[in-house]
Amino acid sequence: MDETPKTPKDYKVVTGTQLCGGRAVSADASRALKVITGSSRFEASAEEYTVAQAAADLVEAFPAPTVGREDACRVYTPIGTPDFELRITWRLVDGAPTDDPVAPKFTVLKMGEETLVAEDVAYVQFACRSERLSDSSRLAHIRIGVMRWGMPKPPEGDVEALKDAYATVAHSVSLAMAKELRCEKNGGLPARPVLDPA
Repeated sequence: MDETPKTPKDYKVVTGTQLCGGRAVSADASRALKVITGSSRFEASAEEYTVAQAAADLVEAFPAPTVGREDACRVYTPIGTPDFELRITWRLVDGAPTDDPVAPKFTVLKMGEETLVAEDVAYVQFACRSERLSDSSRLAHIRIGVMRWGMPKPPEGDVEALKDAYATVAHSVSLAMAKELRCEKNGGLPARPVLDPA
């Protein structure tokens, strides 16, 4: 009896840099995905999961803040390997971050308006002024999240390495989104991830 899991006809396995439309994951972020998932190969992203599509959806939603998070991309390890799912999300938030204290699990990094990282999640918030937005004089405040999804067990491995890895992926997707939206000065995001705590 054949025990091989059935795979869809168009099923493809790709490297990290080919995920999410091919421009969202830098080489550094692809290496970071290996730290997070233990794999350097992934299921190819569905056609709707691209930074270009997420940017188009964001332009349509602006200027109203979005309720909840919208998927930009999902990352899965290939069939037949240990299951792992990451969700990469975007949302439009109401304004710049406040000075409220952050939850103890988070480390604050100096990227964009606010970057928070933990061993299983990272958020990068940046401000964008762009002619692509309906009111180009207004700033859009955009938060990109990268989070482990549907995993009952806590993450295993070096906590600091995991935090750096999540921060690297979140920075890569944020920078790709800022470029896709044509934000002035790339939304104030650095060209490379800043991993030292603020």
